Amino acid sequence: MITQNPRFGTHVTGKEATLFTMKNANGYEASVTDYGATLVRMVMPDRDGKCDDCVLGFDSVPEYAEASPYFGATCGRVANRIAEGKFSLDGEDYALVVNNGPNHLHGGTVGWDKCMWESSSVVTPEGPSVTFMRVSPDGEEGYPGLVQAKVTYCLTNDNALRIEMQAEAEQATPVNMAHHTYWNLAGHASGSVLDHQVRLNSTRLTATDANLIPTGEILDVSETCRDLSKGARVGERIDRMRLEETEAWEATNGGFDFNFVVNNSGWGKVVPVAMVQDPASGRTMEVLSNQPGLQLYTGSWLEAGLVGKAGAAYAKYQGLCLETQLYPDGINQEENDAFPSVVLRPGELYHHVMVHKFSTMA
Repeated sequence: MITQNPRFGTHVTGKEATLFTMKNANGYEASVTDYGATLVRMVMPDRDGKCDDCVLGFDSVPEYAEASPYFGATCGRVANRIAEGKFSLDGEDYALVVNNGPNHLHGGTVGWDKCMWESSSVVTPEGPSVTFMRVSPDGEEGYPGLVQAKVTYCLTNDNALRIEMQAEAEQATPVNMAHHTYWNLAGHASGSVLDHQVRLNSTRLTATDANLIPTGEILDVSETCRDLSKGARVGERIDRMRLEETEAWEATNGGFDFNFVVNNSGWGKVVPVAMVQDPASGRTMEVLSNQPGLQLYTGSWLEAGLVGKAGAAYAKYQGLCLETQLYPDGINQEENDAFPSVVLRPGELYHHVMVHKFSTMA
C-alpha cells in the first residue's frame, strides 16, 4: 500500500514536495519524500507490538532545508569528505565547493540531499516501492560531467527496507552515493542511542587525520576500543575511546565517525555489514550491502536545541548512522590499491544496494 501527501512543504524553487508512505501487512511503515530522496519516517513494532518512528527528521521540507544534518538523506554526487575540495582526474584539476572546514562534504552546499527529484511509485510482488530520479548537470558543485541518478526504496513484505542507488555518467567523474539516516531503535524522541548494541562485520578502518581525511593507511583495530566485531554497547566504547584513543575521540567530537572496511565483502556481493539492537524495545536491525565500506557515525556533532518531528528535542548521540559506501576521499587515493576506485566512466553503471532487515528479540 502506498499513500501520498502532496503538501510536504515548498522547495526554494517553488515546487511542492510530496511525502510517500509505504505500508506492509505487519505494521511497518516507511515514508520518503522527493526532496533529497529522503527517508522521513520508519515506523516499526517493538517486542510488545507497540509502534514507534525510529528515524530522526522533520515535519516539512523548509525545516530540512534550514537545519538538517543530513537526516535520512541521499548524499551525492560524492558522500563523505574530499580533502580541501580538490582532485585531479584524467589530467584535469577540479575545485569543489568547500562546506566542512577545509573540506568538501556530502556533495557540497547544494548536494543531492537538497534537490528535488522526479518520482514514481508502484506496488511490486516484493512490496510497495518508490523511485526517485534526477539529472545532475555538468559543473554542479564543481563536479565534471552530467550524471543521471536513481534511488529506489522498497518496503518488503518480510519487513526489510531495501535501498538501491544507481548512476550513469556522460564524462568520467567521481560518484559515491550514501544513505544517511539517523537511527534510534527506541524511537526518534526517546533520548540517546548510547545503550544500543552495535556489531560490525569489520576489524579494520581507514585511518584518518585530525580533519577526518583518510591518510591512505588501512588500520587494524582488532581488540581495541574501536573493534565492534563482537558487538558492544555504544556508550561503553565511546567512553573507552576517550581514555584510550583521545586524539580520535577529540577529532570526532567525542564519538564514532569512522569508515570501516567490510570483511570479505567480495566487492559487489550483498553481505551482512552491521547489526544494531535496542535492548529496551527489543528492536533489531541488520544491515546488508554490496559496498566495501561502512561509516559508523554516532551523532556526536548533533547540537542540543535542535527541534525535530512533532516538537521532539534532539541532542548529541540521539541517533546513529550506518552509511554503506566506497571509501572517503577515494578520488585522491586512486593510486592506492587498498582503496576501491570512485571514478564512474561513460558506459559504466554505479550500483549500490543497501538492505535494512527489521525484527524483534525476545
